[in-house]
Amino acid sequence: MWLQLIQGRMSNLGHSNHSTNWRRWLRCLCVLGTLFAGKQSLYAQSSEEAVDIDFLFHYYEQDGNHSAVTGGIGTEELSDIASNIIVNIPLDSVRRFGIHTHVNHYSSASTDNIDSYISSASSVDNHFTLNLEYEKTFSDGHQSLGGNVGGGLESDYISTSFGASWWRENAESSRSLTVTAKAYLDTWIVIFPEELRAPGLVSVPTNKRRSFHVSASWAQVVNPRLQTALTLETVFQQGLLSTPFHRVYFGDLVELPTIERLPMMRWKIPLGIRAHYFANDWLVLRGSYRMYWDSFSIFGQTLSADIPIKFSPFFSVYPFYRFHFQTAARYFAPHGEHLETAEFYSSDYDLSGFVSHKFGLGLNYAPLNGIFSFRTSPQGATNTLRQLNMRGGYYLRSDGLRAWTVSLGFGIRR
Repeated sequence: MWLQLIQGRMSNLGHSNHSTNWRRWLRCLCVLGTLFAGKQSLYAQSSEEAVDIDFLFHYYEQDGNHSAVTGGIGTEELSDIASNIIVNIPLDSVRRFGIHTHVNHYSSASTDNIDSYISSASSVDNHFTLNLEYEKTFSDGHQSLGGNVGGGLESDYISTSFGASWWRENAESSRSLTVTAKAYLDTWIVIFPEELRAPGLVSVPTNKRRSFHVSASWAQVVNPRLQTALTLETVFQQGLLSTPFHRVYFGDLVELPTIERLPMMRWKIPLGIRAHYFANDWLVLRGSYRMYWDSFSIFGQTLSADIPIKFSPFFSVYPFYRFHFQTAARYFAPHGEHLETAEFYSSDYDLSGFVSHKFGLGLNYAPLNGIFSFRTSPQGATNTLRQLNMRGGYYLRSDGLRAWTVSLGFGIRR
């Protein structure tokens, strides 16, 4: 589940409508896939009594010269410190309860250019999300149903979400089907650039956005060495899909800019396939391909690979690489190149055509019986440090955006 989410977010860097939001999701999700790569790795080690707690801490930094806040030019400098905590609580042999919290603190020179004084969308901000989930496995052990609810809060928006999932595998556990559905209900505090705040200059039709996501994933064990999976997703969005504090300049740069305007409906259809090949006892080849299309006329393709190399049964090193390219949205144009007769327009380079590369190295240490055990008090429960993971990556894009991230993750069982 987590790996599919990572691939979806990372493969769609240019498809978010809030330029700071996709970068925060990239920072948080690009490393979670390694720590919690799929349903099995997150929960399979849990016993009926044990509570698993997984922690992730990371730092991200980027820079570029195509800020959407200033109309496609200007600094994109940003830094972020974030933490994630995932708690899995088995209620009995067939039911479990999960809690996922995420907190990050970021500083953005780009966002600071909304105005010349401190606003509600200032250069420093905090983001918080909380998600709760419940899952029940049927008595045969080959089918489960789950539900989730959550929310997010930042200075300029509040979000709520809810969803459901269904999973089933055959008696031999060689084939499985997972179907998920989720809805996001977002409300924005509309903020315009300071020079456009006079009454009557600009307006937006709504401050609401609704997003509905449905996905189906079919996994197949082809033979003892090869496992594959095929995933089809559909996303529908309606409401405020543009960002009101993104400026757009027409040909005459002397006049006041206007704000970004995009259609109030958008379809996204990603299709992906991944494969894991166990070459031998110490080498695993993992690769994926993803194709993306949306109603803004963006078409993208993504290839990614990582190669875990085991130096022992418990210690592995995994170099990784990801290649992505996409075509530009029909509504995108660089700074000062939009026509005043256009109905929709944006200079957000997330919607431009570009090629990107991401590569790096990770380390994972996960002994069978844990790294070490400890107690917080003499009569307290025993806690076991289950695994330790470190990862570093570098991202570069053909429009000049550069970023790097470093992360540390570990898991504790109580």
